[in-house]
Amino acid sequence: MNPVELIRKKRDGQTLTEAEYRFLLSAYVDGHLPEYQMSAFLMACYFRGMSNEETLAFTKLMLYSGEVLDLSDIPGVKVDKHSTGGVGDKVSLLLAPIVAACGVPVPMISGRGLGHTGGTLDKLESIPGFRTDFSIDKYTKLIKEIGLVMIGQTEEIAPADKRMYALRDVTATVECIPLIAGSIMSKKLAGGADALVLDVKSGRGAFMQSDQKAIELARTLVDIGSGFGKQMLGFITDMSQPLGSAIGNWLEVVESVECLKGNRGTDDESKDLMEVTLLLSGAMVFLGKKASSVQEGIERSKEALATKKGYQKFLDLVKTQGGDVSSVDNLEKYPISEFSADVKSSDRGFVSSIDPLEMGLTSITLGAGRQKIDDIIDPKAGIVLKKKVGDPVAAGDTLAVLYTDSEEVISPARDRIGRSFKIVPDRPTLPPLIKYIVEEEGIRKWDG
Repeated sequence: MNPVELIRKKRDGQTLTEAEYRFLLSAYVDGHLPEYQMSAFLMACYFRGMSNEETLAFTKLMLYSGEVLDLSDIPGVKVDKHSTGGVGDKVSLLLAPIVAACGVPVPMISGRGLGHTGGTLDKLESIPGFRTDFSIDKYTKLIKEIGLVMIGQTEEIAPADKRMYALRDVTATVECIPLIAGSIMSKKLAGGADALVLDVKSGRGAFMQSDQKAIELARTLVDIGSGFGKQMLGFITDMSQPLGSAIGNWLEVVESVECLKGNRGTDDESKDLMEVTLLLSGAMVFLGKKASSVQEGIERSKEALATKKGYQKFLDLVKTQGGDVSSVDNLEKYPISEFSADVKSSDRGFVSSIDPLEMGLTSITLGAGRQKIDDIIDPKAGIVLKKKVGDPVAAGDTLAVLYTDSEEVISPARDRIGRSFKIVPDRPTLPPLIKYIVEEEGIRKWDG
C-alpha cells in the first residue's frame, strides 16, 4: 500500500478499511512511516472524521498493537476512570486513593498534558522521586499490594497510541472524536480494568466545547467499552471555568492534598472540584460493587475522606511509587517559584465568567505545560485562583496569583489572566456542574 494514497483517500472523505488502518499504524510504530505523513493523516481525520466502523477498527488496532493485560487473578471488580481533560482537573489525584480506600482496586494508566490541559502523570511526577514508568509486572504487583497504581503507558501497552498521543498534542489534531475515542479506549481496555467511569468535559476549557459534542464523544466511548464487555458509566461535566483553584502541576498536588486532608473543598474555591470528585468516585464504588447505587458510593467516598483513609491511601501510593512522602506531609518545604505576581481587579461586582482556555494557555507560557514535544515542564509554575464564578469582587481584590521562574513572561501573563475574568454588577446564575449521565441504555439529565 502507498501511504500517500491513503492520506489522499481520507483527505477526500472516503472510508478506509481495517487493513489500510493496520498498514498505516504498523508502519508508524515500526518507524517506516515518517511523522510528517502521520501528521497529514491525523489532520485529514480531524477534518473528515471516521465512520463508526472505522472508529472501532482504529481502536482495536491501537489496542492490539501491544499487550492486553489480564488482572483476573486480582480479587474484586477493577474500576478505572478517565477524564477527557480540563483546566485545573486534578480529580484523578483525589479520586483514585478515595476509591481504593473503599475497597475497589484502581488500575490507572494516565497521560501527560495535552494541548491546554494538564496531565495526571506530570502532576504526580512533580512529587520528588515519584515514578510512573513501571513495568507491567510491577504495575500488577502494586495493585495487589495497595489496591491502587497510577502509571504511564509502557512500551507494551498500545504503542501506536503512545507515539501518536504526543504528535496530536503538537499538530492541533486533539479535538477529533474518533482519535480521542481510539486513544482513550485503547489504553483503558489494555489496562485490565473490568469497568470504566468517564468524565467528559464540555465548555470553553474542554476539547469538546459544546454539550452536543461531549455527548457524542461519551456515547462513542460507552459503545466501544460495552462492545468489549466492560461496564461503562459516563458523565458530562461543566468546564466553563477552571476546576478548583490551582492550575499547574505541583500547585494542583497541593490543592489535592489539602482536599484529602479535609482542609479544603467545603465552601471555598475547591468546592466544585470536590463535587465532581465525589460523584465520579461514587460511580466507581458502585461499579466496583461496594455500593448499591451511585449515591451510596458517594456517601462511602465521603466516609473515606472523613476518616482520612483516602489521604493515607494517597501516601501509600506515593511511597510505593518511589515518591518522597515528607514532601506531601510537609507541603511548605517544596521549592517555590522565583517570581509571583498578583492579578487584581479594577472593577467591583461579581465574577460572571473565567475563561479556562486562556488560563490553560497562559499557564503554559508560565512554564507549566509544553509547547513542543521535548519541552521541560516547571512543576512549580502555574496559577492559583482567588475568585471563582459567582464570587463578589471589590476594586483592588486579588483575582489570581501567578508563579513562574521567567520574569519576562509576568507582565503579558498578568494582562492575559486579568482579561480572562469578566466582572458584572449582578450575581450571575451558575450553570449546572454535572449535566448528563451516559449509560448503555441512553442519556439523561443528571438530577443527583
